[in-house]
Amino acid sequence: MSKLQLWIALVLVFGTSPVQAETIQVTIDKLVFSPAIVEAKVGDTIKWVNKDVFAHTATVKDGWEVMIPPKATASLTLQKAEAVDYFCRFHPNMKGHLAVTAP
Repeated sequence: MSKLQLWIALVLVFGTSPVQAETIQVTIDKLVFSPAIVEAKVGDTIKWVNKDVFAHTATVKDGWEVMIPPKATASLTLQKAEAVDYFCRFHPNMKGHLAVTAP
């Protein structure tokens, strides 16, 4: 292996940084998800922070559901690329959209 080939191999191994997963916060206050539209990547975590005095859910019809207790937080790590609309099962007028892409 020439010095140039070795240098290129080292750059490829050490010069690329792995994609870091993020935690994206969605606040619930006065019956509203904020932000209502979230873009994320597979491996990211959505953290809902419920500032209301009653429970909410983040529910995808025929999909997943996250229970968010009053004055508490709940999280979901995103496992697959998809675009979903979600809502609160207790307050169906509360709506959000989550667009998940591959990293």
